[in-house]
Amino acid sequence: MALSINPISCRLQLQLDYGVDEAGRAISRSKSYSNVKPDASNQDIFDTAMAIAGLQSYPVTAVRRIDQSELVEA
Repeated sequence: MALSINPISCRLQLQLDYGVDEAGRAISRSKSYSNVKPDASNQDIFDTAMAIAGLQSYPVTAVRRIDQSELVEA
């Protein structure tokens, strides 16, 4: 049985460093941007993330591409 992969959606997520709390634990938050074209290249998504990172008040510690696909029996 062969499988086919059908892309459903793609999302860009930035992990932001909010510093540390009173106990010294790191505080981080994430911001997600949906409606990214599933066929967008990784480089284009990263370049977009870096442009958005320049607009943030907190430093970006990670850039994630989150893809969702459907597996269909061919």
